[in-house]
Amino acid sequence: MKHTPANINKGLWLGLLGIVIFSVTLPMTRLAVGTPDAPQMSGVFIAMGRALVAAALSVVFLLATRAPWPRRQEVLPLAMTAAGVVLGFPLFTSIAMRHVEAVHASVIVGILPLATAAVGALLHRQRPSAGFWLCAGLGSALVVAFAVLRSGAPGGGWSINLADLLLLAAMLCAAVGYGYGARLSQHMRAEHVICWALVMALPLTLPLALATWPAAPLKATAWWGFAYLAVFSMWLGFFAWYRGLALGGTVRVSQVQLVQPFLSMLFAVPLLGERLDAVTVGFGLAVIATVFIGKKMPVNAVSAHKVTVKSLR
Repeated sequence: MKHTPANINKGLWLGLLGIVIFSVTLPMTRLAVGTPDAPQMSGVFIAMGRALVAAALSVVFLLATRAPWPRRQEVLPLAMTAAGVVLGFPLFTSIAMRHVEAVHASVIVGILPLATAAVGALLHRQRPSAGFWLCAGLGSALVVAFAVLRSGAPGGGWSINLADLLLLAAMLCAAVGYGYGARLSQHMRAEHVICWALVMALPLTLPLALATWPAAPLKATAWWGFAYLAVFSMWLGFFAWYRGLALGGTVRVSQVQLVQPFLSMLFAVPLLGERLDAVTVGFGLAVIATVFIGKKMPVNAVSAHKVTVKSLR
């Protein structure tokens, strides 16, 4: 797919639309999972259930658009996409979000653009500069420092919460899913990428969703949060996101992720009644700054072009 000025412009807008949709994911997950004092859905049910609903929608969409079956060489990348964004990211975030506020988690999300770029560099055999890796390391260190600072360890000791480790694992999963999904979207219809990934995950998501179905009545807000996660975060958001990455190029369009932490924080205020404080905003700005600078660091673009051409043959 040629990255013409028109395609790049359209890709950036589609990418931004996808990020706006994804920015509401953490607050909605918090609504669905509840708090330790007032638990709602289990994290496993939210992750598997949202994927199950999105898979059902995907089957209808694939049939309606007469989507071709994935080719043999596309099966493994689709499986990696599914492992990252259908299973790993939703599961880890859903479990973690019962124990941390959405504003707190939004800072952790700040490392996602750099993580995505790092995975992309490995997939495309690029050679980012030392400056790029320096920014990546600094951004990651800031996230860990924020998590430790807000861990609330007894006696003021230094520690990191299990929830923060789960969120960090979720970011890695998302980066892998974004990287493989973006590469597939270069020669598959972008909407079909997430649909096939969801369908491939059905042997896991279907039985686990049924086994963890809520036994007790839940608040209506929990179901509304779950519905958003299933239809928008797990399905429609990827239509815009993967299409944007394919049209404008992964490196360029992925920069719109810079706004995701701030949007998530802003959405958490009216949806959850959470509050922003100077420390959280400061760390969020610092992480975004490292990502912004890291994106400007040299990366061998020639290798990426060769690998992309090779993958299309």
